[in-house]
Amino acid sequence: MTGTISLETGSTAAAAGHAYRLLIDGALVDGVSTFPVINPATAQPFAHCPKADEAMLDRAVLAAGRTFSGWSASPVEERAALLLRLADAMESRLEDLAALLTREQGKPLAQAHMELLGSVGTLRAFAGMRAETRVLRDREGSHVVEHRRPLGVVAAITPWNFPLILLMNKLGPALITGNTLVIKPAPTTPLTTLLLGELCQAILPAGVVNIICDQNDLGSLLVGHPGVAKIAFTGSTATGRKVMATAAEGVKRVTLELGGNDAALVLDDVDPIVAARKVFAGAMANAGQVCVAIKRVYVPEALHDEFCAELVRLAGATVVDDGAVPGSMMGPLQNEMQFEKVKALLDGARTRGTILAGGAALDRLGYFIAPTIVAAQDDSDPLVSEEQFGPVLPVLRYRDLDDAISRVNDSIYGLAATIWSSSEARAREIAARIDAGTVWINQHLAMDPSIPFRGAKQSGIGGELGLAGLHEYTQAHVVNSVPLANIGPHEEVGS
Repeated sequence: MTGTISLETGSTAAAAGHAYRLLIDGALVDGVSTFPVINPATAQPFAHCPKADEAMLDRAVLAAGRTFSGWSASPVEERAALLLRLADAMESRLEDLAALLTREQGKPLAQAHMELLGSVGTLRAFAGMRAETRVLRDREGSHVVEHRRPLGVVAAITPWNFPLILLMNKLGPALITGNTLVIKPAPTTPLTTLLLGELCQAILPAGVVNIICDQNDLGSLLVGHPGVAKIAFTGSTATGRKVMATAAEGVKRVTLELGGNDAALVLDDVDPIVAARKVFAGAMANAGQVCVAIKRVYVPEALHDEFCAELVRLAGATVVDDGAVPGSMMGPLQNEMQFEKVKALLDGARTRGTILAGGAALDRLGYFIAPTIVAAQDDSDPLVSEEQFGPVLPVLRYRDLDDAISRVNDSIYGLAATIWSSSEARAREIAARIDAGTVWINQHLAMDPSIPFRGAKQSGIGGELGLAGLHEYTQAHVVNSVPLANIGPHEEVGS
């Protein structure tokens, strides 16, 4: 990259002046055209992204396929060393990457730094993991071994809320197990991925990682491409269904990390002020644009008013501004489509509940919505039943705990949930009754590269992170052997 990206909100010269390129077969190449990338804090373009076409997609997949045999045959320690070099390079360019991430995604710069550091840590963690061979049986007359073999070309399709760390959840396990990659970032946040591609081009063998960008017109072609063996997708449940349907034609392996409508269940033994502060942080991180953000909270009747009062105070104290402005605590929504969706949900909330704080877009340029707290009346309200993906938190009362658990589980989603209680033992018993892939107790967003993360119901298929996530990028290959028995004088071969 020539120079660094200015952190001044009014300057886009460095970002606009950088020539972003696709990465195909080890070369940084121009697209067939370009499209604008919008700064969500201004709703104005600040750079242009190269656009690939179907022919470039084919070249990327063919390059990954051609490179696969050599990459997968290389010693795993060599692959691990290259991943560690890539992690070091990302860390050395942290300021550039974070500034660009804030510019195209909108999150405050401090949160962009956290995403970058988490990405570096995740990549290093996967560099240290191994898909070990397991001896399943070894006794006289029988020897059974399970090997883990790479699948081939992996298509990694990433979302706009966490463009880098969610890519590392795919890139790390795919490469360490010997697969090669074609990456397609979200068209509203492609530039940090392309900047990462420059680091990959300098460190990894040609064709191991390829990056193409589109305007949502190449996804189905990539998923259905005969040269792709596996799809790793993070995004909405609606798009995940389409990915799954297209992948089914070739019976491709898929990992789908999809939407969530994660509930927080506050028990009657907590300090409502303490719980409210924790829940607010879990709901408003990244302006609520987190797949596992707290999107609805159930509070005992007796604690409801005090709990809500603290949420209102916190909402009023939150500084909402351009993420590049020092002191900003919450940035804008990432794109206009999401902005309009959240505004529509708020319009409905005015007639179905009581808005206690926020409730509207800010009167300024950009896609800003004030942190909003709604005393909701009905679980069927779309604000409660749908995934808002914005800085809006509906609060619902309950009197009976069993009824509250039933309401928490009454959703097509099951990504994660949280329970807040002064008794961990009691909370663990309740956690066993929650239909979610992960249940956190007295904490939220406790992601760890060593701990598997999976969605239940329509929140996903397969898993990411941990050894389970590593195995998603492999085919189990069992070798089952016995000694060749002597054939008796009266036995016929094949009898």
